[in-house]
Amino acid sequence: MTSSSLFSFSSRYPIITCRVSPPSSPPFVASVPLPPSSSSDSLACSLQCPHFQSCSGCTQEFNLHRPAVVEEASGFFKRYGVEDFTFDSCRLWGWRCRAKLAVRGTSDNALIGLYQEGTHTVVDIPECKSHHPNINAAIELLREGIKVFDVVPFDEDQGTGDLRYVQMAVTTHSTNLRAPERYKNGKVQVSLVWNSRNERSHNADKLQALSSYLWRKGGPNSKFHLIHSVWANFQTSTNNIIFGNRWRHLLGERDFWEHVGGIDISLDPSSFGQANTRAFDSLLWKLHKYVPGGSSVADLYAGAGVIGLSLATSRKCSSVKCIEVNKEARLSFEKTIQRLPNSLNCSISWHHADASVNPLSWIIGSDVVVVDPPRRGLDASLRQMLESVPSIEKRMRSSSQSSNSNTKEEKRPWILRAKELSIQAGNKLTPEENNSLPQRLIYISCGWESFKEDCKSLLSSRAWELEKAHGFNFFPGTDSIEVLAVFKRRVAIKKKKKSGIKKVGIKKVRAT
Repeated sequence: MTSSSLFSFSSRYPIITCRVSPPSSPPFVASVPLPPSSSSDSLACSLQCPHFQSCSGCTQEFNLHRPAVVEEASGFFKRYGVEDFTFDSCRLWGWRCRAKLAVRGTSDNALIGLYQEGTHTVVDIPECKSHHPNINAAIELLREGIKVFDVVPFDEDQGTGDLRYVQMAVTTHSTNLRAPERYKNGKVQVSLVWNSRNERSHNADKLQALSSYLWRKGGPNSKFHLIHSVWANFQTSTNNIIFGNRWRHLLGERDFWEHVGGIDISLDPSSFGQANTRAFDSLLWKLHKYVPGGSSVADLYAGAGVIGLSLATSRKCSSVKCIEVNKEARLSFEKTIQRLPNSLNCSISWHHADASVNPLSWIIGSDVVVVDPPRRGLDASLRQMLESVPSIEKRMRSSSQSSNSNTKEEKRPWILRAKELSIQAGNKLTPEENNSLPQRLIYISCGWESFKEDCKSLLSSRAWELEKAHGFNFFPGTDSIEVLAVFKRRVAIKKKKKSGIKKVGIKKVRAT
């Protein structure tokens, strides 16, 4: 049974229909305009998941293609002058390529899944419809290994057991396959969070046996090549933090690659990665069109620099500066830049720094600022600085003459530390510092409530005006929305001064 309603999409993906029964290879679905939703659409685009009532992962069973928040977002942006808000969807089922799951229960009956809402009771989700199918397959293989080697799931109350959590991450980057086949043939990186300080602890033999079993049954020499690699993370903390600080690569490929936004990106198990890689790719291509070619870009909350590096490659930026507070992202950035085109004529840098500390120092000299903050939204210091850009610019213009003649040596410790920990890349020398301030702000948001507050604050400052807004369905099955909002500097209207010139009569003098 198919819906009679078709949803248009960009040329990158085909136009298709929703289906009542989620197929093994989920279709691409998209809704670019916002057509009225019907009951048939609601049924056709339903979750159909046996775990919905007990699992906390999904909150919306129907209308996966159009969560309720879309209507609110459309109205919000219309009030601020954006009449052509769009909402894009890719896959509705099997979209999740990254999952962190708790492991509880017993070795004979391991529960691998998410906590029930408001509790620490784990719900087993072997048939999750959001997971990439190969994540579900890898979970079943892990369950077998737990039983075979008597691996004891973690007991939170006692602090005992062997296996606390598992992270599954799917890479669909396989150049050996045709593009349409890469997604369904994705390989799974398995990260086992082991309840010990290191690989020399008393239960290390079980870790070795379990990882070898996964590789033997799912590695390249198995009947079905499922496993990309196996990693171990060691964690003994009593808090709710999933990962410890110690990682060890056990088996398989060390480097994990994905292709999004026109570039190959490297992600370590400890790196942040988008769960919905197809939707993220769609957002990046949309983002590209709002960055003028040759721009100087500051990428704040940059992570491993995926957004900035994608812009450097596609928009031929003159410079890209990535600012990230998590030092673990540095290694992924270093590996990613090694695969950028040799012909790239761009100055690229990555800085380990907190963009909320003196944020002006990071955006000065940029034409475009891209922010991709966590769910809580912009840091207050950064938002306040962005709201003050016109007055800052005015002060800088008035003092430019004296500053040009007296160049001061940089002494601010946070800037000096960031320079020491920075990475420089690209074929172009670092551009000379200038005092220009950005004319465009691009805000990528995963937290709708915090974005609304930030947006209203930016607009009320009269420093910025909203130019475009797009929504993306990063988490089908939830009432959430990823937003790409484009702001441009507000042009101050100068009042015309009344002319103070008086007409003076001319007295003619007759010559004598």
